[in-house]
Amino acid sequence: MSLPNLKESNEKNLRVVAIGGGTGLSTLLRGLKRYVASPDRRKGIRLGRSQEMEGAPTPPCPSPRCIIRELSAVVTVTDDGGSSGRLREDFKMLPPGDIRNCMVALSEDEHLLSRLFQFRFEHGELEGHSFGNLFVAALSHITGDFAQAVQMSSQILATRGRIFPSTNANVTLAADMDDGSLVRGETNITASKHSIVELRLDPQTAHPLPETLEAIANADLITLGPGSLYTSLITNMLVRGIPEALAASRATKVFVCNLMTQANESLGLTASQHIEKILQHAGGLSVPIFDYALVNTGHISPKRLEQYAREGQQPIEADLERIRSLGVEPVTGNYVHEGDVLRHDYDLVAERLLALGLDRVAVPA
Repeated sequence: MSLPNLKESNEKNLRVVAIGGGTGLSTLLRGLKRYVASPDRRKGIRLGRSQEMEGAPTPPCPSPRCIIRELSAVVTVTDDGGSSGRLREDFKMLPPGDIRNCMVALSEDEHLLSRLFQFRFEHGELEGHSFGNLFVAALSHITGDFAQAVQMSSQILATRGRIFPSTNANVTLAADMDDGSLVRGETNITASKHSIVELRLDPQTAHPLPETLEAIANADLITLGPGSLYTSLITNMLVRGIPEALAASRATKVFVCNLMTQANESLGLTASQHIEKILQHAGGLSVPIFDYALVNTGHISPKRLEQYAREGQQPIEADLERIRSLGVEPVTGNYVHEGDVLRHDYDLVAERLLALGLDRVAVPA
């Protein structure tokens, strides 16, 4: 499946919403941003809002055609470890780490400013903190609003997309484990030797930003994944209003399945079982959330398989018929990029996703 030919018209340009967290979401955003117009650098930034110059020409498109007219990322905010956890504890703010990675991934120039945002101090009282996390923390303090601080930071990095925390509420993860215990906090949950049975947010009344619901309602293409099943993906589905918005959306909705199982999150789970766990935590909606699932069926080298096997991890089984029985159509292919660790080939994944979105847009309603 490749990108279809497009007419020079905005009618077939897509509004895309990518939901997730961790390295999975930032990796996907790097692929999608190639199809978004470059941001206009003549924007003025002020505390509270930004203003565009009237009459500014359309910014240049980095790809042959600007397939994405609007790209939004919805990012989980339950991390409580490392630099993010320390800032969360000291300043009672939401964790900026995953959001910082997404800002860098979407930035117009992933060089000096992006390197600055990713710079991590190695000595003194700031040891372990990244500059970007501290920057977002400072803006959060100045503005009194974490979501606004994220938008302002995104403007400074000239990101090709908008980034929203899944909720502005200061939420904590809690998990019922298979031994009957209750574990609180993302770091403790991922460190547990037991399997997660059910995940929930505390407080359970956390709501999304209005802008998130608006982006989902207006989207042509919505993606969930890749990322840690519980702590990057399901966490977003626990925010009240997001599953319902996904079910109500007329967009093409695609689950991007992980390449490998993950300790404490998905060991032994097949691709279809990943989808089932997500649906279970979405409140058992009667309307399907996903139309398609991107599932890897490509080759992984024996050397890399052996590396992951030492951690008990293995490729996720592509049980295609079971996926279809859930009302989801699998889209298979070789989505693997092998480096020091396995990652999705974000260029290929982005191309497949956009082809699915454009196919739906091309069909008259």
